[in-house]
Order: sequence, then C-alpha cells, then structure tokens
Amino acid sequence: MSNRDESRRFYTLGLRQLGREPSSSEHYDEWEDFAIAQTDEQHPVTRRLHVAFVAASREEVDAFWKALTDAGYRDDGAPGLRLQYHEKYYGGFVLDPDGNSAEAVHGHPQQGDDVIDHLWIRVSDVAAAKRFYETIAPYAGIHLSHELPERVHFAGRHRSFGLVHATAPTENVHLAFPAADNAVVDEFHRAATAAGYRDNGAPGERRVYHEGYYAAYVLDPEGNNVELVNHNRN
Repeated sequence: MSNRDESRRFYTLGLRQLGREPSSSEHYDEWEDFAIAQTDEQHPVTRRLHVAFVAASREEVDAFWKALTDAGYRDDGAPGLRLQYHEKYYGGFVLDPDGNSAEAVHGHPQQGDDVIDHLWIRVSDVAAAKRFYETIAPYAGIHLSHELPERVHFAGRHRSFGLVHATAPTENVHLAFPAADNAVVDEFHRAATAAGYRDNGAPGERRVYHEGYYAAYVLDPEGNNVELVNHNRN
C-alpha cells in the first residue's frame, strides 16, 4: 500500500463490520488470509485489484459499505443483489485509498468462513494467465472451475479468483497458497520454472517471517508474485 497507515484505517474500519480485527507486526497488518504492507522499491503498490470479503449476512454488507462511505471513502457500488453472478449474491463495493475495489459479499455459492471470498485479477492475456495457473494448480490446491471467452475462474477451498481480460491489468499482486509439506513447495517451483516461468525466490526457509516458514516464489505472466508456503506449524 502506498500509505500503510491510511490503508490500515480503511481495512480496519471495513472489516470490523464483518467481525474481523487485524493482527499487526513490524511489516504487516493481517486479517487471517488477507494482509497489507507498506510499499518500497522491491514491493510496488498494488493497483486495480478486486478483493471480496465474506459477510455473514446482508446486514453486514450494508454496514461495511455504510461505515466506509460515511468515512469519506469512494463508493464503487451500493449494496444490493447482483443477479448476473448468482440469484442470492448480495454485495457492496468501496474503493480503497489506492483505488482497489473492496467488496463485502453474502450469498456467494462457494462461501465459507475465510476472510477472503474471491479475487478478480485483470490480465492482458487471459490464455497465458490460464496456462500459468493450470501449471501450478496441482501444487496450489486449485482447479479451473469455469471458463468464458473474456475470463476464467480458478477455485480452491471455499474461495476463488477470476482472471479477467483488461487493457489496464492489475499490478503487483502477491498470492500465497498453502502447501502440506516442503516437498510440494519444491515441486511447485520446479514445475513452474521448467515451464519457463520466472523464478522470484528459490525454495527455502524464510525465518524473517517465522521459524519453519518454507516457501518458493515465481512470477506469473503479468509479473504478479505467486508463492507456495508450508508454515511447518504442526
């Protein structure tokens, strides 16, 4: 985030309406599977991302949208049914300080109890993005759920992400997928780099995060950082 303090205020206010509070460290503010950090030369700001958060009711969607718009943040779509997605899909949208679209959603068919329900990532080449995520899918625990000419969707446990064609792609997203053991992390990195995708960090322990944090990183065709991590917290 270009201004971590301002982004923390935004997401703390919004996610509090959904019963979520952050845990913070020197480098991150985290709401379980969603985190923000201050940008620097190695980690530029994320732009044009859509992230949807799980709401337990329509009233929580309303409260999310109202709290943020009352605080002066920009409306990106008032709470209501979005029948183009599903007959029970009820969402409200607000733009965060960097212009990313944040949504609270209730009634999504795959909805679980995670913080994040889904992401929409804009890409310049849907076919190329699809090939990348199909390559890593066996290791990341995801699968291609459905496909349209202008977008494809991958799904995992109670959440999903869409790759949507756009002339102005999403920039600088970091996606992290859990791995059951270190060997899966190794295989993910081997398979992706063997397929020609760019290494962004070889498999190994990153104690800067915590002891036992074993991860590897590759870049998708749009330059987004994709990680597989085994936390080794048994």
